[in-house]
Amino acid sequence: MKFCQRVAIFLGIAMCSLAQSTPVPVYAESFRQGSTRVIEERFEAKLTPQDPTYRERIKDSHWTDRYALSITPQGPEGDTEITSWQVKLVDLHYTMYDNVLLTSQDPSSDPKDALWRLNPSSFSQVPVAAKRIIRVDSFYVILQIKAYHFTPPDSPYLDSMTVAVEFTNTDPRTTAENSRK
Repeated sequence: MKFCQRVAIFLGIAMCSLAQSTPVPVYAESFRQGSTRVIEERFEAKLTPQDPTYRERIKDSHWTDRYALSITPQGPEGDTEITSWQVKLVDLHYTMYDNVLLTSQDPSSDPKDALWRLNPSSFSQVPVAAKRIIRVDSFYVILQIKAYHFTPPDSPYLDSMTVAVEFTNTDPRTTAENSRK
């Protein structure tokens, strides 16, 4: 077999394995279905045990504070270690709803109802690198774990996580499909 043929085969295998390692985005719709739109924005939250909580106000299309986004640490009860983070989005007009990122107000074991749980363990219901897309009212919340680190490396305890957060009024699944054409 010639060198060029070997290189071509190697590149083909590498491209296939790379394509397989990128998880498909996971999509869910909130139990909240309305007409509210938001001011589009994107940011990264860098979380550590020293700075474990992130909070951000999200404005609606009238430039009014409408939602409160929070990312908070989770861990074993009675322990100070962090094993995951969870994202909540509260509608400031309807604070009776604890988290509008949920697909149902009833408890569920459906992986799509766990998109707001940022758990990088191998037992997580959602792949770590998956882009999580949640439709709320007439906008979309996109969450993606960009980086995380366990200390020590073989433990379940996290010492950092970086999460990309985006709010958009355009369905990102449609945008991604159009950019591939």
